[in-house]
Amino acid sequence: MTRPTLSERVLAGDARAIARAISLIEDEAPSGAELIRRIFGRTGQAYLMGVTGPPGAGKSTLVDRMTTEIRKTGQTVGVVAVDPTSPYTGGAILGDRVRMQAHTGDDGVFIRSMATRGHLGGLARATGEVASVLDASGKDIVIIETVGVGQDEVDIVRTADVSIVTLVPGAGDEVQALKAGIMEIADIFVVNKADREGADRTVSSIEAMLSLHTFAEGDWRPPIMKTEATSGRGVPELLETIERFKQHTAPTQGSRRRARAEWRLRELLGHRFLRHVEESILKAGEFEAILERIASRELDPYSAVDGIFQRSVRA
Repeated sequence: MTRPTLSERVLAGDARAIARAISLIEDEAPSGAELIRRIFGRTGQAYLMGVTGPPGAGKSTLVDRMTTEIRKTGQTVGVVAVDPTSPYTGGAILGDRVRMQAHTGDDGVFIRSMATRGHLGGLARATGEVASVLDASGKDIVIIETVGVGQDEVDIVRTADVSIVTLVPGAGDEVQALKAGIMEIADIFVVNKADREGADRTVSSIEAMLSLHTFAEGDWRPPIMKTEATSGRGVPELLETIERFKQHTAPTQGSRRRARAEWRLRELLGHRFLRHVEESILKAGEFEAILERIASRELDPYSAVDGIFQRSVRA
C-alpha cells in the first residue's frame, strides 16, 4: 500500500501533517511551495475572519471565546495567531497558544502562532499560505489574529473575508490613529473589555469617526459591538454580526477574492524577482556595495534599480 503524501494527509485533516506543512511554508522551503500547488484547488471553502487591534485589547481572549462559540455550532476552526518577532530569537513572543489551552484535545480546532519576522503590514509573509493549508484541511472557519495597530496594519484586508478591529476603553489615541489608515479596513469594530469605565466614550469616538465617512445606499456601515471576552458577553452577538456581513457581501465575494489574488500574485512576483536578483544577478557583496553608494549619495536609487533591471533582462 502506497504511503499517503503530505498533501494527501493535509487534505485528510491530519493535525501533524498540517503542522509540518505550516513549518515548510514558514521556512520558505521549495517543498512548501509545491505543497500549495497540490492543495490549492481544494481551497476557497473556509470563511476567513481577521481580528486586529492594539496590544492589550484582549484579541487572543476574544478569539478564544469566538472559537468556543463557533464550535458549539459544530463548525471546525483554524486559528493563525501572528505575533511580533523577538529581536533575539526571531520567534513569536506573545505565545497565543498558551492563552488558548482550553481547546487542547479538540480535534475540531487547530491553533498555530507565527512570527511576523519583521514583515510590515501586521502579517507574516506566509500567513496567506498557512490559511490556505487550514482551508484545504477542511476547517470551516479560519481566524487570523494580527499584531499591532496603525497605518501599516492593512494586510489583513488583503487576506481575510471580514476584518474586525478590536479596541478597549480609554484607547483615545488609538482611535485617533485609526483615522490615518486602519479605519478604512474595518468591517466591524469591537470595543472589548466593555465593563471598564469609558466604554461608551470609546463607542462615541468611533461613531464620530464613522460619521465623517459617506456611505452610499446599500453600503455596509461598520457596526460597533461591545464585548467582554473574559466572560463571553457579547461574543454570540458579534458572530451574528459577522454572519450578517457575510450575507451582505456574498454578491461581491468573488470580486473581493480576485482583488486579494491580484495583491498576492504581485507580492509573490516582487519577492521572487528580488530573490532572483540577489542570488543570480548580483555578485557576492554587490548589493551591500550599492547600498553604500546610495547612502553616500554617489548613486541614486532609481539609477541603481535601472542598472539591476537591465542586467536581469540580459541574463
